Amino acid sequence: MFTYFLSEKTVMAVASVVTPLLCAILLALFSGKLPKDQGREFAVDGEKSAGKIRGAGLLFVISFIICGLLFVRIKVEYLFYYFLILCGMLSGYLDDRSDKPWNEYKKGIIDLVISLGTALTFTLFNTNKLFLGIFGFRFHVFSVIYVILGTVLVWMLINAVNCSDGIDGFSSVLTGVSYISAAAVIIIRHEDLNMVTLTVILILTLLPYLWKNAQPSTMMMGDAGSRALGLFLAILIMKTGNMLLVIPLCLVVCFDGLLGIAKVSMIRFLHLNVMKKIRTPLHDHCRKNLGWSNTQVIYRFVILQAIVSVFAIMTMK
Repeated sequence: MFTYFLSEKTVMAVASVVTPLLCAILLALFSGKLPKDQGREFAVDGEKSAGKIRGAGLLFVISFIICGLLFVRIKVEYLFYYFLILCGMLSGYLDDRSDKPWNEYKKGIIDLVISLGTALTFTLFNTNKLFLGIFGFRFHVFSVIYVILGTVLVWMLINAVNCSDGIDGFSSVLTGVSYISAAAVIIIRHEDLNMVTLTVILILTLLPYLWKNAQPSTMMMGDAGSRALGLFLAILIMKTGNMLLVIPLCLVVCFDGLLGIAKVSMIRFLHLNVMKKIRTPLHDHCRKNLGWSNTQVIYRFVILQAIVSVFAIMTMK
């Protein structure tokens, strides 16, 4: 909204103050209305989360959408993204509030519908970005194929970020590295630079939450936050113009979050347990089996992702 009558620098200056301030105010006013966590039965130190405020994603996602509307030029495409992110957040929040956790198939179907909607939206508004690239070669992808691949990408990242949310501050910071990496690619390739502004706004929105989520935390984002963060990350990856950049730019969060889904799926559908000695998600394996502290997990995973991201960006053609 402000972009229509203020300079870009002025808008960003105002946004840098208003965005975290709005989120901080919402967290202060309404965090008492959020549900309390009951602990996680199978997670390492899962009992320590019992009693903490859960579902803070509701508040920081609302703050992000408001600030996106205020400080980023309004596009029909973006309105669809805001709506889809809101839907993803609400599905997670309703699960957070539920006395009995939602059935995993129910959540999977909801995620699939949202993923399909996101892939369709991107394909409709970005016909010039339907490419896959590898080793310097780019291949145009037909719209139908791109929608299918995009749906898989979005579903994958929604669940990867959700499953990696098991240590105070871990998921947000690790996903933040991938955000910055994807935004850097968008800048280098002169793609949709408004998405870079949106990325900055989302990171600014997360800061007041991270203030509360730093260990020992008093507040957690819940599925309301993790699903929205994963969805936005998928949109960013597609906006780079090469969906396959998800491999280097989101490598660590995908390994951490999706390994457990792969393990359970193989046991359930193929009756194979080839990862018997690996505890999932991977950050729990590092804590329980390798004896890493929470701080070591966060720093080491973030460092690994930063190294991979920088290498991918520096060697990108």
